[in-house]
Amino acid sequence: MENTDANTETPKKPRLLELVRDAIRRRHYSRRTEQTYIHWIKRFIYFSERRHPAEMGSEEVTAFLNHLARERNVAANTKNQALSALLFLYKEALGSPAAAAR
Repeated sequence: MENTDANTETPKKPRLLELVRDAIRRRHYSRRTEQTYIHWIKRFIYFSERRHPAEMGSEEVTAFLNHLARERNVAANTKNQALSALLFLYKEALGSPAAAAR
């Protein structure tokens, strides 16, 4: 006889920002760093027309950073902060160092 209990559902796959937050907290980064990284990751996703970062690679990251530098006129340190957030996203949260290096 099959078990049809409603409590036996398979666990849901964690959402992207939950993965990022978990990775940041495992490394004991500050709350401010967490907020900043989440901010830049969201901006990257919206810039890329809400595509999932796993579907994107270095071309999209480069386009985003160029957009910040050329059209938004952000300072070099700000651009580096955005780059750090995206590198963290790809390497630590998504676990795909090849995507960040492409």
